[in-house]
Amino acid sequence: MSASPAPPMLADMAEQPERFLDRDASWLEFNRRVLALAQDPEVPLLERARFLAIFANNLDEFFMLRVAGLKRRMATGLATRAASGLLPREVLQRVTAVSHELMAQHATTFHDEVLPALSEQGIDIVRWADLSAEERAGLDSFFTERLHPVLTPLAVDPAHPFPYISGLSLNLAVVVRDPVSETEMFARVKVPPLLPRLVPVGETRLVPLEDVIAEHLPQLFQGMDVVAHHAFRVTRNADVEVDADDVENLIQALERELDRRRFGPPVRLEVEESIDEHVLELLVRELGISTDEVFRVPGPLDLTALHAIADIDRAELRYPAFVPVTHPRLQEQPDVFAALRSGDILVHHPYDSFATSVQAFIEQAAADPDVLAIKQTLYRTSGDSPVVDALIDAAQSGKQVLVLVEIKARFDEIANIRWARALEQAGCHVVYGLVGLKTHCKTALVVRREGEIVRRYSHVGTGNYNPKTARLYEDIGLLTADEAVGADLTDLFNQLSGYSRHDGYRSLLVAPRALREGIVGLIDEQAALGAAGRVVIKANSLVDEEVIDALYAASSAGAEVNLLIRGICALRPQCPGLSERIRVRSILGRFLEHSRVFVFGDAVWIGSADLMHRNLDRRVEVVARVRDELAVARLREALDLLCREDILRWELGSDGTWIRCGEVDAQQLLIGKSR
Repeated sequence: MSASPAPPMLADMAEQPERFLDRDASWLEFNRRVLALAQDPEVPLLERARFLAIFANNLDEFFMLRVAGLKRRMATGLATRAASGLLPREVLQRVTAVSHELMAQHATTFHDEVLPALSEQGIDIVRWADLSAEERAGLDSFFTERLHPVLTPLAVDPAHPFPYISGLSLNLAVVVRDPVSETEMFARVKVPPLLPRLVPVGETRLVPLEDVIAEHLPQLFQGMDVVAHHAFRVTRNADVEVDADDVENLIQALERELDRRRFGPPVRLEVEESIDEHVLELLVRELGISTDEVFRVPGPLDLTALHAIADIDRAELRYPAFVPVTHPRLQEQPDVFAALRSGDILVHHPYDSFATSVQAFIEQAAADPDVLAIKQTLYRTSGDSPVVDALIDAAQSGKQVLVLVEIKARFDEIANIRWARALEQAGCHVVYGLVGLKTHCKTALVVRREGEIVRRYSHVGTGNYNPKTARLYEDIGLLTADEAVGADLTDLFNQLSGYSRHDGYRSLLVAPRALREGIVGLIDEQAALGAAGRVVIKANSLVDEEVIDALYAASSAGAEVNLLIRGICALRPQCPGLSERIRVRSILGRFLEHSRVFVFGDAVWIGSADLMHRNLDRRVEVVARVRDELAVARLREALDLLCREDILRWELGSDGTWIRCGEVDAQQLLIGKSR
């Protein structure tokens, strides 16, 4: 049977850059969906405040990393076109315009919707002008006793250069006048980051800390007239790069780079919309930024402070209380090793308890006298991690403990360096992975003596070993005594800790050497089945062009492709002759959809990798096949639920726009199923 002719766009795919959506524009559309949750009156009020704070956090990171990267490529002359066909300058223009739009919507949502709704519930965020004389008097004492001693006004004149403004710090630009000479001068006062941003006034009212400082500026500039004051905030390039060819000690090199991060070039200036033009001109000039990088918004600035509002103890204004349950197999047999000897266990967090499954796996291994060794990767964990405590206990009891601590995990570098040193001091063997690669895989291996044999128990997951985020992130974990998985993880840990260049894994797909090739090969197998082919992928991001082209080819061959992509998606679905059998949906809600699941016909895989260049080329990632029939059935059931037509989700159109559809909360259904 002769092969059917390729669809028009597929035949010359390499000449069709428009087949890829721009990744940075797609990221901003993801944050637009986060903002939509803050705008949704059906979402509990304090959760709406949380989504406003998450939006602000996300946009900070977007500027610190993505916008900073675009500007760096432009400055260094590396102006190559993106896969979307756009030059860095064109991408920067587009994302800057959309960022202005989204920040304006963000401020409007806060002022016009969430703030009045909070007030109706007795939670008032007010400005200084709204306070009574009695309330102001109370804040006078607060300023004198707690604020004044830690404030440091910095003047700007020929003897005092313009001060360094740290990234994401909140500041007051102050104009003062000498009453004798009538000369006006500029000064900067930094809002202390270690004090609560919203200061309680009585039991139900809060005022921004910068308002308290602003009203007491005469005490900082005694003998001067305070003419004006304006809040501002600077975002700086925060990407950290360690030269892999010039590193003798990775941890020391990273610490040096973290110091340099504080002095990265500015990429955004946020100011209150009421700022005086001459003050703004001074800030723009001294910071060396363009007017396009200035974002005027109604005060208060930096709504990440709304996380504190979302944490207020008002259960009726939050999502209903939810307690994860212990997996049925572990209810019957709490001894994790005994349970695994009778079959694999697949846990779905946060519906399945992390504490009684993955955490118990490590803790029981640490306490078990028959356990000889524990080997584990740590990418991110909590500040008071019971997992780390268990590893320390295991080492102190004489077990061999190997911990791969990824000290290059972005924005967790300092915490991970601290953990690495604590583990080393306890006697653990601590390694930092492979030079030039981040170790992002979520794997643990326990070696246990059982009579005359030594058995290996394994965990391969999609999420970090962090008990706090395990209650907030949706993730999958596979616990197994499968010998092939154990042997593969043994080889992987030997590669991470030694000089092995092992590639022949039996049951795993491992990046950077084999994962892209493996994923593309599995997609191609489904493409060869034509209309009988089925591909379902659930991931945080889909950007890799080779994987996208394989999905296009599968669709064109007749295979059905369903993609559940929470964040960035560069694939353009529903294009005739190219992707008409591909549907892309995004599900956001109470829990952060974080798991990575890959279904190719009858085969189901889970792992740590998103389909991005960094995951497939510059990280150590592990994807494992799920073979237990009950586990496969459970995963398929969950994916089928997410693909239902009545589920609340966003659908991606061929033009790159996302449309909100459905009305049934999938996560709430999964909570019900876990009971």
